Amino acid sequence: MLELKNIESLILDWSGTIVDDLTTVWDATNYCFQKFGVAPISREQFREEFCLPFMPFYRRYLPTQSLEEIDRYYFERFNAIQDNVGLLPHAREFLDFARSRGLRMFVLSTMDPVVFERLCERLGISHFYEGAYVGIMDKMGEIHRVIQSNNLDPANTLYVGDMVHDIETARHGGVKSCVVLTGFDKLEKLRPAGPDLIVEHLGELRQMFERSLGPRVPQAERRQPIVAVGALIFNPRGECLMVRTPKWNRSWGMPGGKVRYGEAMEAALAREMKEETGLDVRDIQFVMAQDCIEPPEFYRREHFLLLSFACRADATTVRLNEELEDFRWLSPEDALKLELNKPTRIVIETYARLT
Repeated sequence: MLELKNIESLILDWSGTIVDDLTTVWDATNYCFQKFGVAPISREQFREEFCLPFMPFYRRYLPTQSLEEIDRYYFERFNAIQDNVGLLPHAREFLDFARSRGLRMFVLSTMDPVVFERLCERLGISHFYEGAYVGIMDKMGEIHRVIQSNNLDPANTLYVGDMVHDIETARHGGVKSCVVLTGFDKLEKLRPAGPDLIVEHLGELRQMFERSLGPRVPQAERRQPIVAVGALIFNPRGECLMVRTPKWNRSWGMPGGKVRYGEAMEAALAREMKEETGLDVRDIQFVMAQDCIEPPEFYRREHFLLLSFACRADATTVRLNEELEDFRWLSPEDALKLELNKPTRIVIETYARLT
């Protein structure tokens, strides 16, 4: 695992790392497409195909238009809806933490300089950065200037981004790379690129920094299995709730989370279901316990002891928290037709045999 104790400087991407502008960028891109008579694409297709540097993406759809023509319509729409752009959850707290620990921070981004300055001013975060390198078409061609101009030690510098291009840029600059799952590229694109660290969001990265400041302990002693609870929630129609999260490579599964110290497992289950789905559950029934050792679908190596239950909810209105991105109510038979993570498939099949 990447050692954060000696990190002195951070090079931070902007879009999808610090600010939540994915939907705004997608909207502006489709507006541009429509102006040139090209059909809009879905948000999921945009995430699958968009890349940096971005001209190969636009060449696929707009092969004859110049960058100036594309920019004219793109920024016409982006500027009209830019108030929709805000800080990602945990971003301000991470910036406050990094500043309080004396970490030097620099921004390296393709974001238009005028838009960047306007957003920084509105969001009140300009004071966090020692330098901003923005409007950069190809970040691989700029990272050495960032390092050399600011006398950064590559061995003690961490690049934090959300796209494959960020991983490649960090490698090109000889610095360590960390990617967050809050932005443009999905886990299935990021993992094969070989980042040094994958975190769900900046809040997790902050926690890792905090832990790294403690006494050094051998990894085998430091890491322990995580006790977690999960449940098949059934509605009055007999359908169970399936949810999808970036942490499990966007596979479908049952909602769940960690058991806190001193918390009974059924109390932990009721709390997690409420936090993740907004549902109050009853008639909690234990189904099984299973070892879940370094599941390949999970975004990092972990060892879970998973306590699985079935329960019921009277309501069917689901309110997902920020960890989840989609849900479906399905019969157990139809749920098995989804691309499920392995632990959930085992629970559904086991529950079917027991009932």
